[in-house]
Amino acid sequence: MHIINDPKLLREKIKQLKQQGQEIAFVPTMGNLHDGHLQLVRQAKKKAPVVVVSIFVNPMQFNNAQDLQNYPKTLEADTQALTQEGVDIVFTPSAEVIYPNGLAKQTYVEVPGLSDCLEGELRPGHFRGMSTIVNKLFNLVQPDYACFGEKDFQQLAIVKQMVFDLALPIEIIPVATVREPSGLAMSSRNNKLSIAEKEKAPFLAKVMNQLAVDVQKQQVEHSLLIHDASREINSAGFNVDAIDIVDSSTLQAVEKNSKQVVILVAAFLGCTRLIDNKVVNLHH
Repeated sequence: MHIINDPKLLREKIKQLKQQGQEIAFVPTMGNLHDGHLQLVRQAKKKAPVVVVSIFVNPMQFNNAQDLQNYPKTLEADTQALTQEGVDIVFTPSAEVIYPNGLAKQTYVEVPGLSDCLEGELRPGHFRGMSTIVNKLFNLVQPDYACFGEKDFQQLAIVKQMVFDLALPIEIIPVATVREPSGLAMSSRNNKLSIAEKEKAPFLAKVMNQLAVDVQKQQVEHSLLIHDASREINSAGFNVDAIDIVDSSTLQAVEKNSKQVVILVAAFLGCTRLIDNKVVNLHH
C-alpha cells in the first residue's frame, strides 16, 4: 500500500495506473475509520481493481473551530485497517497542501438548493466546504467510481448533483448505512458516548423505524407524526435537533406525486449529535 501526502506524487501514480488501463474506485474520508468506512472500501473493491482512500479532515466544512481541533485523528490505526482491506493508495495531505492560500482565497463549489436546506440551514457553509473538497479530491484522484455512505443522505444527494452539474465522468456508488447489532448507525461520533448513553442511543433508530411504518400507512399528517416522534425521543433523554420528512430526490417538501420520501433525524445525546435517516416508498 502506498501512503502519499504530496498531490504531485499522487498525480504521477494515478497517471501510471491510467496508462495501464486500470479503473479506480475512490473513498474520501476524514479518518477515524470504523466498520462503516470499511464497508465503503469493500464496495469500492468490488467496483474496480485499484482502490484509493483519502484521509483529510477538511477545515472548510467545520463551522466550529473547537470541533475541528477535537476531531479524532487515528492515522496509524486507520492505515493499518486499510492495509488489511487491501487498499492500494492512501492519500493523506495536510491542509497547507490542499489550501495553500488559506480558506479565504480558495475557489469553492456550491450546489444550490440542496445545500441550503435541512442540515445546511443548521450548519451554514458546511456543504460548500464538503462539495469543494470532494471536487478537488475527484480532480486529484480521477476515479471512475466513488463510494459514499447513505448515512449522510444530504451529502450523498449533493455529491450526485455536483457530479451531474459539472459533468464529471464519475459514477457515484451509494452504500447502505452500517449499523451496530443494536441498530445504532455507526459513526465516529459514537466514541464520544458514555456507556449509559451508548445503551440509550439505539432508541433514535427505533423511533425512526416506527415513524417510517406510520409514514407508509399515509393516514396521519407528517407534522403530527414528527411532533409525536420528537416528544418520544426527548422524553427518552435526547434533545431533538431536527426531524424532517422530505422528498428523497429534491429534499424539499413532500408533494402529492412524491414517490419516495426520506426521514432525517438529528438529536443530541449528552454533547454528541447523532444523525440517521430512512427512505420510505409511498404507495399511490
